[in-house]
Amino acid sequence: MRTNAGNLKKGEFIFYQGEVWQIQKADFYSPGKGSALMKTRVKNVKSAKNVDITYKSNESVETVDVESVEMQYLYKDTENIYFMDSRNYNQYSLPLNIVGTVADYLKEGQRYFVYLHDEQPISMRPPMSVRLKVISTEEAVKGDTVSGAKKPAQVETGVTVMVPLFVKAGEIITINPETGQYGERVKE
Repeated sequence: MRTNAGNLKKGEFIFYQGEVWQIQKADFYSPGKGSALMKTRVKNVKSAKNVDITYKSNESVETVDVESVEMQYLYKDTENIYFMDSRNYNQYSLPLNIVGTVADYLKEGQRYFVYLHDEQPISMRPPMSVRLKVISTEEAVKGDTVSGAKKPAQVETGVTVMVPLFVKAGEIITINPETGQYGERVKE
């Protein structure tokens, strides 16, 4: 399937140099004179290598058909993360270098979307936010009211994130897994 480069969006998959790449960033750029450009950053789904590619906006680009399947996250080891397709109980693995730091925020047993190409997993769609329990954090000191002050907090997946001073151990918070940034406290 082909599309104009001007229509490319973050998250889509393309063929480039005979391999499958996922678009990480796509910015439309009009220099004033000449034709408009689409500046993209793409990530190879096998090697995790990032490359910047600039296309003319009317240039034809070959896109890749992928299937997005909701799967249960099972666990991770030192090299891969593992998912199970609940429809047929098939298990799939994705290399950690493809998933990146998002894997630090995934909770076992939760459901996430995995992209399949020719029945093989090539990437996953990171959730917009994840809900995780704060396991440990320092108590806020009375009078410590610096605007926007933050403190480290360890969450149930083992990763440490920076949270506002009012967050306490035992509370549930939301985190953006792509940036590792605190979102909000969740009332249960």
